[in-house]
Amino acid sequence: MRRPFLLSLGALAFALGCSAAPTPLPALTDRTGDGTRSSSSALESNRGSGQPLVFQVKRYPDNSPYDLKSDRGQVVLLDVWATWCEPCKDALPMYAQLQKEYGSRGFKAYALNVDEDVRAIPPFLEEAKVELPILLDANALVSERLLKVRLMPTTFLIDRKGVIRHVHEGFAEEFLQKFQTEIEQLLAEPAS
Repeated sequence: MRRPFLLSLGALAFALGCSAAPTPLPALTDRTGDGTRSSSSALESNRGSGQPLVFQVKRYPDNSPYDLKSDRGQVVLLDVWATWCEPCKDALPMYAQLQKEYGSRGFKAYALNVDEDVRAIPPFLEEAKVELPILLDANALVSERLLKVRLMPTTFLIDRKGVIRHVHEGFAEEFLQKFQTEIEQLLAEPAS
């Protein structure tokens, strides 16, 4: 099941006109544009019920355990990505910038990788200049079954209680304003 999932995501990303060349990131103060698409599948299964998202995966490169529960009380950006995803080369550095801007206020960003072969990760991280904690989704179990990811990248914003509040499929630099607005709103909410 994993191969068809990855192949269909790759075909869809190609059909959507992925750019092969990354473009410079906009300044974090740029407040223009809004083009995100929301995925109702993950929102309905987690947000509608108000249930916190629960999963455990391994961290890259040391394979130490990571449990999303450990970040309760924080606002979490979780980006599902793969090394073959061209838009991910632009998205992941922007999420690192968001981490730098909002980290001191209780914000964390993670990149959840679905590649079958982890050997593809280091060259991608070096080329894209990614400085985010990388999580490994073995066999894409979290991405496929729990999060119902349909497009790469897909980004989830999770509130301080662990509930998915926003889902964005695909990526464009114009999404920055939307992400900043949503992060600001989630950071303003109490943890309990």
